[in-house]
Amino acid sequence: MSGYAASSTWTSFLKSVASFNGDLSTLTAPPFILSPTSLSEYSQYWGEHPDLFLGPNFITEPDAEGTSAEQLRMLAVTKWFISTLKSQYCSRNESMGTEKKPLNPFLGELFVGKWENKEHPDFGETVLLSEQVSHHPPVTAYTIINDKNKTSLQGYNQVKASISTASLSVKQFGHALLEYGKFNEQYLITLPPLHIEGMLVASPFVELEGKAYIQSSSGLLCVVEFSGRGYFSGKKNSFKARIFQKPSDASDKEKALYTITGQWSGTSTISKGKSKKGEELFYDASKLRVEHLHVKPIEEQHSLESRKAWKKVADAVKGGDFSQIHQEKSALENAQRDLRKQEEAEGTKWKRRWFVLEDYTAGINDKFTSLASNLKLSTKNVPSGTLVGDKEDKKEHSAAHWRFKRELWDSEKEIKA
Repeated sequence: MSGYAASSTWTSFLKSVASFNGDLSTLTAPPFILSPTSLSEYSQYWGEHPDLFLGPNFITEPDAEGTSAEQLRMLAVTKWFISTLKSQYCSRNESMGTEKKPLNPFLGELFVGKWENKEHPDFGETVLLSEQVSHHPPVTAYTIINDKNKTSLQGYNQVKASISTASLSVKQFGHALLEYGKFNEQYLITLPPLHIEGMLVASPFVELEGKAYIQSSSGLLCVVEFSGRGYFSGKKNSFKARIFQKPSDASDKEKALYTITGQWSGTSTISKGKSKKGEELFYDASKLRVEHLHVKPIEEQHSLESRKAWKKVADAVKGGDFSQIHQEKSALENAQRDLRKQEEAEGTKWKRRWFVLEDYTAGINDKFTSLASNLKLSTKNVPSGTLVGDKEDKKEHSAAHWRFKRELWDSEKEIKA
């Protein structure tokens, strides 16, 4: 495609999103901005640093300075969370030059794999299961399981976009639940809003904004505030995280046990309290090697597995064959539409494989509601991190959330990582 044609197509795309407000899956992006990767694969970014993901299991005692094991584990969980952000939100820029629009997963699409951690026998095997549980709106549910260390993460993600001036604002719905069974310790993690900059010059990139929360069942709370590069000052991908002994302390920054500042795509430092006095290196995103998960060869995959289902489209994207991209995408998407029509005619619905939709309206009392209550976080299906009493929470919303059911995976005969 010539530079002029690409520019014209991009201009048309910008016009199409000028009044857009809804599911990103309904946007038809120009072929040259498509990623060869399905959104269903993005859940792997939670586990690409197995040492940080599993590290809290090995923190059982206070340190020499008397910092409690619970506080040390919260610091370790915070470091793991920060480590996931670069892969989640920067990897397309680094590998493809700019942010790319991922392929929209079809209902029932699966992505499975595992980290075998042969260099660290204490880690054991870590399994990832990802399933597209809804297409309209698009929702990806996932879990990461390490049985040897009784560690698990489960969650789901949905996005809703709106256009403003030259950027695309994205609200993230859903949350993640992290559990360390050895300590019977859980962490509720919310997802920050984001916006996509650089659209006017056809060079989009992601910038996080707002807040994310990490609430521990020990009572400790981490509040992560994101900010980007302003028009006149600031650095891209900036954040400031504060850890408090209990949620009620978060209204007073003076009560912060630790303050962590820096760039989530680069380096960050940590200091005790709220000052920078005595700050030390906390995390350096350039120093730790990403551990990519092992995925079965395509010929061994089930037809619903992402890389097999999208192979022809991905090959066309990598080859820059825009005509073939359109042809192969249309074939897959039309087959899905035909399947939905068939289900409607038969009065059936697609059966989810590993996840179920739990309705919390009736007042389910579990680990999620306990943590959400501590944080005063809404249990309704609203943008992640919405606090009870926020303006957005006054609208009518369901209180249904996707949950992993281990017994469904244990009885699985067809698909294994």
